[in-house]
Amino acid sequence: MSTYVLVPGFFFGPWVWEEVGRLLGDAGHQVRLVSLTGQGERAGEATPDVGVGTHVADIVGTIGDLDDVVLVLHSGATIAGTAAADRMPERLRRIVYVDTAPFPDGMAQIEFLPPEVQAWQRRQIETEGRGWLLPAPSFAEDDPQQDPAALADLSARDLALMRERASAQPAAMVLGPARRPAEIPDTPRTLIACTFPVEQVRALVAAGVPAFSMLAGPEWTMTGLPTGHWPMLSRPKELAEILAGI
Repeated sequence: MSTYVLVPGFFFGPWVWEEVGRLLGDAGHQVRLVSLTGQGERAGEATPDVGVGTHVADIVGTIGDLDDVVLVLHSGATIAGTAAADRMPERLRRIVYVDTAPFPDGMAQIEFLPPEVQAWQRRQIETEGRGWLLPAPSFAEDDPQQDPAALADLSARDLALMRERASAQPAAMVLGPARRPAEIPDTPRTLIACTFPVEQVRALVAAGVPAFSMLAGPEWTMTGLPTGHWPMLSRPKELAEILAGI
């Protein structure tokens, strides 16, 4: 049996992991869900000072004195989650990246996006987010700013719940750069690719695309789960089975 620490991505609290966590727990595994400062049910704690270090502390604090942990990071959790993992490799069995990947030192989350989307998010932060919050997306299929592929396989109930529970994201998590140590631990790592096919990811790694460069190395395994960007909602059973198999 394993111990899983599940970290939500941007805009949501640990509720997004509840079904996957329940399935893993029913299979006999230990599960802890991470609640991040300024997100989800802790949205009221958001301040301009909430940054990567804040979320690193949240993740490290949740892991606590656990050993042999499988740390599971979704989407925007990658920068803080990777920094936490770099800090305590002796406690981790594996790091799992769900439709996300670690960034090289100095790269910010926003830089993964196309230039026009970057510009739009920066305007949102300044005009609607008081300079320190990124408003949550609409999660509406007819929104021209919403990537329909990201919403694949989500039910009307899922989308309604996402709209109801989404909170603005502390912008420092969007704009702040990743910081990696000079010697990166060789912790085993797995990518669960959802919106990018594994073959495409491997091609981007081979081509040396900076955003995918950290996916090279013998410590990596990759598996595909074709669905939208929130597989814990769209395909929780399949995601739990992959995690349990790891």
